Amino acid sequence: MADSSEPVNRFNAARPMPKPGIMDIHAYVPGKAKAEGVEHPIKLSANENILGSSPKAREAYAGAVDQLHMYPDSRTTLLRTAVAEEFGLEPERLIFGQGSDEVFQLLNQVFLEPGDNIVQGEYGFAAYAIGAYACQAEVRRAKEPDYRIDVDEVLKVVDERTRLVFIANPANPTGTWIPFDEIVRLHQALPPSVVLVLDGAYSEFCSDPTFSDGLDYARSRANVVVTRTFSKLHGLAALRVGWGYAPSEIAAAVDRIRLPFNISIPGQLAAIAALHDADFQRRSIAHVEQWRPWLAQQLGGMGLEVVLPSAANFLLVGFPKTPGKTAKEAEAFLASKGLLVRGVGNYGLPDHVRITIGLEEHNRALADALAEFMAA
Repeated sequence: MADSSEPVNRFNAARPMPKPGIMDIHAYVPGKAKAEGVEHPIKLSANENILGSSPKAREAYAGAVDQLHMYPDSRTTLLRTAVAEEFGLEPERLIFGQGSDEVFQLLNQVFLEPGDNIVQGEYGFAAYAIGAYACQAEVRRAKEPDYRIDVDEVLKVVDERTRLVFIANPANPTGTWIPFDEIVRLHQALPPSVVLVLDGAYSEFCSDPTFSDGLDYARSRANVVVTRTFSKLHGLAALRVGWGYAPSEIAAAVDRIRLPFNISIPGQLAAIAALHDADFQRRSIAHVEQWRPWLAQQLGGMGLEVVLPSAANFLLVGFPKTPGKTAKEAEAFLASKGLLVRGVGNYGLPDHVRITIGLEEHNRALADALAEFMAA
């Protein structure tokens, strides 16, 4: 959050003034989609599914063309039923949003008053904080030793004004994760008035036996919300479809402020089709599991300082501070070659870039370009 400017009397101003804190919020910065002088760059900056989206989802989306004049079902009944059946959940406890980002925003709106706070990891996803600041709440960032959530560090910054704790597992932008017994330890140590939000945007890419997305755990807990998205594994980022599984009381409170018709008809139909396309999901996961370790091995052999173990569809790569070899210079060099990666200085990681796992030819081109950069 930026430094606040001098207080202004909003009720006696020469023009309409936003409420305090709004103009101090750093707007979200997405991954780059263009490179100067390159007509069709390879976009490895936004953790999108490099295989695209399910053919069944594309067919369902196209089939909605005759319904574009109609309002969507505000209760997302068909999608609600499909998600509930797929994961064995109670349909009335589901929350749907324009991506899981909107679910985070709605939770912040429901629970935060000025002076309250949320807690997240020091490298936590920016959307958590944006929603909290908009509610005039404080954002507390827990230290992340070794770039991963540490339960004891999280608990250190929880106090009587903490209302929500956001944990992405696996995390963005680091790709790191913690075993689920650590999530349980965190939850059991939190006051019952604090909502623990488990962001599972990348959960499908983590296959470690000690990992869990938390859905089963959340079933019998009154203060745990689990969120998921159709943007990553399912490749429907453009359609903005996310969901959360929450206690009935929380789901009912969110529904009071959720805007009607927030999930489009094409989005709902495509999401249902994607959910039922197990073959596309398997291929997407298998692709990441094949090329993630390959790319990590290639980059680790180039003298780069850090290649973090990742359980997501991307790698966070550390660069030296040496002039000519920095992360910012690497990002610019790769862009000149038509390879777009994500600088993460705005996350407090100025010496790192985040790289989405691409197709084989993308990964090989990236490795070759970085080898050239590091040897120059």
